[in-house]
Amino acid sequence: MARAIAGDQAAYGELVARHTALAHRTAYLLGAGADAGDVVQEAFVKAYRKLGTFKQGADFRPWLLKIVANETKNLHRSRRRRNLMELRIASITETVDHDDPGTLVDDSRAKLLQALKNLSDHDRQVVTCRYLLDLSEAETAQTLGLARGTVKSRLSRALAKLRPMLEEVARDR
Repeated sequence: MARAIAGDQAAYGELVARHTALAHRTAYLLGAGADAGDVVQEAFVKAYRKLGTFKQGADFRPWLLKIVANETKNLHRSRRRRNLMELRIASITETVDHDDPGTLVDDSRAKLLQALKNLSDHDRQVVTCRYLLDLSEAETAQTLGLARGTVKSRLSRALAKLRPMLEEVARDR
C-alpha cells in the first residue's frame, strides 16, 4: 500500500488484482447485478484518485469495500432517477429435481437470495457484508460507513425479518 501511495502503479495493480474478485462479489451482492463490473471499475479508479486520503496503518480491504458500497448506492440512485425496475439479486428459473441434492442446494440458495431481495437496502447491505462476504462487524461498519452498534442493531432486525421467510421455505420442502 505504501508503494501505491508513493505513486507505484505496479503496486496498485497488485492491489487491484488481489481485491477484484471480492470487490465484484460485494458489488453484486449489494445489488449492482450485471453492472457489478462497472461499479468495481469505477471504485478502483476512485480509490486510486483518493490514495492520498488513505490512513497509514488502516486496512485496504474495508476502505476499498466502502468505496464499492458507495458506488453501488450511486448506481441505485441513478436507476431510481430513471425509474428503472428494481434491482434483481438473482433470477433462477430452472426447475428443481428434488432427487438431486445439488439442485436442492441451488434452490435453497435462490430462495435465500430472494428473501434477501425482500429486505430493505439497509438490511440487505448489512446482512450481505456480514454473512455473505464474511466481513467482521468492524469491517462491515467501516465498509458501510456505519457505527458498529448500528451494524449490530440492523443485523438483529434483518435476521428477525429473514427468519420467518426462511422458515416458510423450509416448510415448503
